Amino acid sequence: MAIELQILGSNSAAFAHNRHHTSQLLRVQDKYFLIDCGEGTQLLIKKYKIKLSRINEILISHLHGDHYYGLMGLISTLHLYGRQSDLHIYGPPGLSEIITLQLKYSQTRLSYDIKFHEWVPEIAQVIYEDTKLTITTIPLNHRIPCSGFLFREKPKKRGINKSKITQKLTPVQASKLRNGEDLYSETGEILYINQEVTFKPKEPYSYAYCSDTKLIPELANTLKDVDLVYHESTFMDDMEDRAASTFHTTARQAAQLAKDANVGRLLLGHFSTRYKDLNPLLNEARSVFPEAYLAEEGKKFVINH
Repeated sequence: MAIELQILGSNSAAFAHNRHHTSQLLRVQDKYFLIDCGEGTQLLIKKYKIKLSRINEILISHLHGDHYYGLMGLISTLHLYGRQSDLHIYGPPGLSEIITLQLKYSQTRLSYDIKFHEWVPEIAQVIYEDTKLTITTIPLNHRIPCSGFLFREKPKKRGINKSKITQKLTPVQASKLRNGEDLYSETGEILYINQEVTFKPKEPYSYAYCSDTKLIPELANTLKDVDLVYHESTFMDDMEDRAASTFHTTARQAAQLAKDANVGRLLLGHFSTRYKDLNPLLNEARSVFPEAYLAEEGKKFVINH
């Protein structure tokens, strides 16, 4: 099961240099997860030919405007398009109140239901789970409650090597082999030793989204061996004091964290408007962690071992 991330917006604070406010779309098989929803997100969704109807889950990292001001417009557009299915929104305390208040005073009765899921600040908790995937919050250190999100595919089952099987398997037998069990006959005789007739499962995929935060060195434990990590990189290292005072991170700091966590690839984003050319940030990060990349508008990153 491949995971594909598409960057919609990559800037902090304001639109500049043809860069938009933060938003991303993560595709996990047939599921679409919208991560943050800065102003203009729905225009970028249209630009990149993403079907709005496929988005059933939206995750908001915190209540600074550049991460959620596009949400109300998106909710309204879905209503105007006649959406009927539930929309699930995962966000910090206060988000449901903000949206409900706007709907109340605009006298809007949506054609669909919004299911709000409020995560608890400063606590890592599973906020979403299905048969193949879990999403766990990552507590961050920002001026207001802020959380990242860790997407982890559940352990995969073993594959059956059909060339090693000499008889037709029942569904129960096949399930046992995929789950790593040996097969026995009704009389207790061994039919198949699991490791001789199955393939080792592929490693589960993982993606971590780390929104606005001061550097948290201990985060390396949470991000250990994650395939793809997005970490805000608002400033370059010569602005380290500015980054700390505004509860942000530099490109070099993000790279060092990625190195310490042994992640597969690092995506830099949430760029300050002071930087028109982003290559200096990329070069700074790559001097510490070579597998660093810019999370620029429209770019896609695929996790596929």
